[in-house]
Amino acid sequence: MKTVIVYSSKTGNTKKVAEAIHEAIEGSEIKSSKENLEKEYELYILGGWIDRGTLDSGMLKFAENIKNKKTAYFFTLGAEPDSKHAKDCRENIEKLLLENGNEVLGGFSCQGAIDPKLIDWMLKLPSDHHMAPNEARKNRWKAAASHPDEEDLENAKKVFKNVIEKIGGQKC
Repeated sequence: MKTVIVYSSKTGNTKKVAEAIHEAIEGSEIKSSKENLEKEYELYILGGWIDRGTLDSGMLKFAENIKNKKTAYFFTLGAEPDSKHAKDCRENIEKLLLENGNEVLGGFSCQGAIDPKLIDWMLKLPSDHHMAPNEARKNRWKAAASHPDEEDLENAKKVFKNVIEKIGGQKC
């Protein structure tokens, strides 16, 4: 099955996940969202980092051009992958893909270290701002800094091996 993994990464987190998925899917290709795809694929695995509740603008623009294809997705974010925010992100990404006539075969998310520039910005926010640092938020930032870890990468591999097997592609 001709499979491409296309990713956008700001701090390297999403690239690590993309590389793990590429390693798990024999014969797949891996591309940055900044690259032009010069051929058609049977499966498009799209990955990005989360910005304002959905894929970052670079990956969002790329994803908007994928139409009537078999797709799967992955993303990294500072929040916990089982949080309401992560659930909302999954829904937003799936909605975008489905609106373009795509079939969504699976998804994966994991925490990723937060861009230090974003943390610096949040540290300067007034205490009454909804994103102002508090103890829980600072603890989440610290936890996110160690991700994606080896367990995250192994979980990503499993998810996408299952996607390939589900559609009758090669056994990985």
